[in-house]
Amino acid sequence: MPSKKNSKKDRIPKEFEGLEMKINELGEIQSSFHLDQINQFLNAHLNDRKLNPEKDAQSEGEEE
Repeated sequence: MPSKKNSKKDRIPKEFEGLEMKINELGEIQSSFHLDQINQFLNAHLNDRKLNPEKDAQSEGEEE
C-alpha cells in the first residue's frame, strides 16, 4: 500500500518555495527563511485560537 506522502504532492505556497527546516544536534531549529517572514504568513492565513476563544468554541460545537 503506497504511503500518503508518495500518493499526493504536498501543496507549498509560492512564498515558501525553497524553504528548508532542519534541527541541529543541539535541538535548535534552523530555517532558510527568517522567523518574522514565517510569522507574517501564518498571521495572514490562520486564526489564533487564543486570541478568539469564543469564536473557536462556537466552531467546535458546529463540528459535533
